[in-house]
Amino acid sequence: MLAVETGADAIGMIFAPSVRRITEGAAKHIAEGLPPFITPVGVFVNPSRDEIARARSIFPDLVVQLHGDESPSYVSSIDGRVIKTIHVDPNAADPAALERAANEHPRAILLFDSAVAGLSGGTGVPFPWKAVAPVARRRQVIVAGGLTPETVAQCIQTVRPYGVDVRGGVESGGRKDRDKMRSFVRAVKDVDAA
Repeated sequence: MLAVETGADAIGMIFAPSVRRITEGAAKHIAEGLPPFITPVGVFVNPSRDEIARARSIFPDLVVQLHGDESPSYVSSIDGRVIKTIHVDPNAADPAALERAANEHPRAILLFDSAVAGLSGGTGVPFPWKAVAPVARRRQVIVAGGLTPETVAQCIQTVRPYGVDVRGGVESGGRKDRDKMRSFVRAVKDVDAA
């Protein structure tokens, strides 16, 4: 598992319809080799309870990451740790609107990602990080959207998030790039240590 080898604290697996959707066999293979203290995260878009239950039958400690239009009551009803994505307009991030959206999900860890028409996540587009910094002072916040080894330190310094989420920023040709992943993790650990 490249993410583990390069020092990541969590691994994300797409359980939502996507070209990157993980197969049940691949998920079981990862579960068998996942070291202790590495957090498995399952990414879903408007999932049924059965979809979550099937994923948790493979990963009992799975953190559920929701990227769809899930209602606040649905998000609150999920057992265990839950991450709820709030999509941010990259051209007009409104801190007051983001605060209101955050307040709708009092129990969830919040993941802020750029809103891009037709995409639920993995946009590769950054947004003005300072807009979510006030929420991060009170809540566990994860930042996604266009992060790279070159930009992640500035994001962390601006927001001081609970975590960062990356996909495209550590890829080359649509595949994870070991050197970019190592550089990304090193940049995160260096700024955390400072």
